[in-house]
Amino acid sequence: MKHKRKNLAPEFFAFDIDGVVADTMGTFIEVARNEYGITNLSKDQITNYWLEQCLPVPEKIVWEIVDKIIKDPFQVGLRPIEGAREGLKAFFEKCEHLTFVTARPEKEGIEAWLHDLLKELPPNQIRVIATGVHEKKAEVLKGYGYKYFVEDNLDTCIQLYEHGIGAIVYDQPWNRNHTPFKRVRSWKELLELTGL
Repeated sequence: MKHKRKNLAPEFFAFDIDGVVADTMGTFIEVARNEYGITNLSKDQITNYWLEQCLPVPEKIVWEIVDKIIKDPFQVGLRPIEGAREGLKAFFEKCEHLTFVTARPEKEGIEAWLHDLLKELPPNQIRVIATGVHEKKAEVLKGYGYKYFVEDNLDTCIQLYEHGIGAIVYDQPWNRNHTPFKRVRSWKELLELTGL
């Protein structure tokens, strides 16, 4: 007899933002092209989470562009990853709140962007926590009782696993190394994991 796969409970999910909800790397490439005249970049070249280690762009320019994206996501035209908006609304219908944990140093810009993306949802039920560093994510998630976290940085996934949190890798060119963690290639696949 075939066993039915048990769905993961959506109310125990929290989310990273960059690379999971926001197409930050795509925006990086656009800013590099439009503002710096760097036209030879593609997302497939981003084989490392740390852009300065894999792109033919001076480190100073990498950090200038990253800073622009962090400070003003509206100004740089940050777009959501396909299906993220609809997927988050589906999670919200089941959980009545959403939690995002980001390693960004400040939350104001990205919080305003998320509120705009999810404008039909009550802003006070969208929680954004900026840890400033990846290493603090596990502690925050444990504190709130989350069991699963959708993340694009494999180093963070390992840290989460060590703290007993189920890491779900959102597939991107920079995280395709072999990993024992669940991997989703789209928001549709993520929703299928939870039965939403």
